[in-house]
Amino acid sequence: MPHIKAFFDTVTGTVSYLVWDSETRAAAIIDPVLDYEPHSASLSTGSADTILSAARELDLDISWVLETHAHADHLTAAHHIQSETGARIGIGRHITDVQKIFSPIFGASDVTPDGHVFDHLFADGDTFQIGNQEVRVLHTPGHTPACVSYLIGDAVFVGDTLFMPDYGTARADFPGGDAATLYRSIQKLLALPPQTRVFVGHDYLPEGRDTPAWETTIAQQRAQNRHVHTGISEEEFVKMRSARDATLAAPRLILPSLQVNIRAGAMPPPEEDGHTYLKIPVNRL
Repeated sequence: MPHIKAFFDTVTGTVSYLVWDSETRAAAIIDPVLDYEPHSASLSTGSADTILSAARELDLDISWVLETHAHADHLTAAHHIQSETGARIGIGRHITDVQKIFSPIFGASDVTPDGHVFDHLFADGDTFQIGNQEVRVLHTPGHTPACVSYLIGDAVFVGDTLFMPDYGTARADFPGGDAATLYRSIQKLLALPPQTRVFVGHDYLPEGRDTPAWETTIAQQRAQNRHVHTGISEEEFVKMRSARDATLAAPRLILPSLQVNIRAGAMPPPEEDGHTYLKIPVNRL
């Protein structure tokens, strides 16, 4: 069983995780947040630095930054953590599909759609080590084509594929997303042993609950997930998900997030005046 410490970002509802092997002190950080204030376009590393501080206090060696996908709701702090620790940045191999979609939208000529800005691209079924802990990668597309989940011991980190049972599931209307594909990915996760701990990537506090939560189990998801519990057919799920997605606005930080996240958390290259700019493409989404 890996050791896990969660960090909840109240601004974006994101949960980042510090995961480590107690014997070797090797560690990974999953889905770290780079703080971004959109009104002033100001960046800070406070959230990520809190995780780094915790890792130092625990005497951990951070060897990986693991992304479950290219997020549309927050900027990733992967590049900052790598610069501080030398950790490798890993993501699912289908990030290239996301880069192909969004690089032209942002005029990101520096981003070639081959994923080379990441240190490792994971395929479904790949395994690697965090110390003595084996990590197995599960390709779980649907929210985006690049989504992966990380199975580490008795814990699976599912990103935006599943949320807490009282909230349900992720949207599937982003470019490259698909509700039927999401349903099949969820079934792949629900086939894991019932005692498997599930760590979600967000909590948006549904009506009736005012305390953030991020850990559940496969058994609880099968029995209680409001969108996809046992007995819900693919047809029923796709109908519900498609209708719900049609009512959702674009995420507040989708434009700054994606142009940074397809670069593994690095900023766009400076312009001729030496300053860095994030682009706001008009009428492109």
